[in-house]
Amino acid sequence: MSLIHPTAIVDPSAKIGDGTKVGPYSIIGPNVALGRDNNVGPHVVIDGRTTIGDGNTIFQFASVGAIPQDLKYRGEPSELIIGNRNIIRESVTLQPGTTGGGMITKIGDQNLFMANTHVGHDTFVGNRCVFANSAALAGHVIVGNGVIVGGLSGIHQFVRLGDVAMIGAGAMVSQDVPPYFMAQGDRAKIHGLNRVGLERNGGSREDFAAIRSLYRSVFIPSTAPGAPRSTFKERLAAAKVEVGANPRAGQVIEFLESSERGVCAHHGTGDSGSD
Repeated sequence: MSLIHPTAIVDPSAKIGDGTKVGPYSIIGPNVALGRDNNVGPHVVIDGRTTIGDGNTIFQFASVGAIPQDLKYRGEPSELIIGNRNIIRESVTLQPGTTGGGMITKIGDQNLFMANTHVGHDTFVGNRCVFANSAALAGHVIVGNGVIVGGLSGIHQFVRLGDVAMIGAGAMVSQDVPPYFMAQGDRAKIHGLNRVGLERNGGSREDFAAIRSLYRSVFIPSTAPGAPRSTFKERLAAAKVEVGANPRAGQVIEFLESSERGVCAHHGTGDSGSD
């Protein structure tokens, strides 16, 4: 059975799974579905068409499922879907989708949203990500698995963060960050590879060597006297041949080829995936 504090306000139409606790003065709206064994702290508001899985912990003053901060929103029945075993800390704001983005904001499993994190409308977050205090994701952002976003960082609309990317604290990210890469600064630029993250996610020495070769070939072009000037696309095409069939490097190449906003420039060259 669920355990609901007497001061909590839970709409009769809301669905509350077995073992879920709802703390003092929290409010659960009519279109909310909470799975099993969730722990909703005091003074939490969960509203809108929000579906939350099992085993999540939501701390005080979080706002989950309130209407998006998009002036184009007109009350459409969009959704927020949250997976399992996420930790949502104090004053986090998670908002549903809009007509312009597919009507869904979706969050996977085992993510940590530290205090004051914001996830805007039509954003997709994978699994096992960490968002440090006051990180903000604008609308239409796509975040892969195992991504770390430093505190006070801002992620621009329509930006993609690849698997196991790492964003330094205070970054303003306006273009895509490839899988296993690190970026920092305003505007954020590439500052090497996330080797520790790659290893923690099962990457081998061979994987790292292939991605490092790709990184150097594509993002750090030769500056030797007389070396021909090449474009990002030309360097990427050449790197595809160099790295061969390594699946992790292939993942990076696929990400780079599919980028629509362009990729963050390398901090030492200024070249980016938009040239």
